[in-house]
Amino acid sequence: MFMGEYHHNLDNKGRLIIPAKFRNQIGNLIVFTRGMEGCIFGYPISEWQKIETKLAQLPLTRKNARNFMRIFYSGAMETNFDKQGRVNLTSTLKEYADLKQECIIIGVSNRIEIWSAERWQKFSDQASEDYDDIAENLDDIDF
Repeated sequence: MFMGEYHHNLDNKGRLIIPAKFRNQIGNLIVFTRGMEGCIFGYPISEWQKIETKLAQLPLTRKNARNFMRIFYSGAMETNFDKQGRVNLTSTLKEYADLKQECIIIGVSNRIEIWSAERWQKFSDQASEDYDDIAENLDDIDF
């Protein structure tokens, strides 16, 4: 399970270090793709395979399913960590997430997310204000 928030900068070659705590759980192979709200999702290969299985069950006759799969898969990349624990994200993903310098890497259960610092701050501020209301409207959660 991934959890926590970490701050790292893109280096001058556009590489991003992934926290050791996350790398230890991922192994050496990770899949990145477009996430929601303008972030990047990163999945260990075992989780990615589960997602592929679910997506393969979507009906091709549904336009929303086709469009989602096109965007989700066209932005996907499989990569290894270098010796320093860095990844080199594609320009497509960096542009999608508006990654320029400071990045926020968070753990979210079965995946990691990479955010630009500005987007994360904006999202986090808004979600924090609505946290109680969001929790109250989740029918399937009981702590």
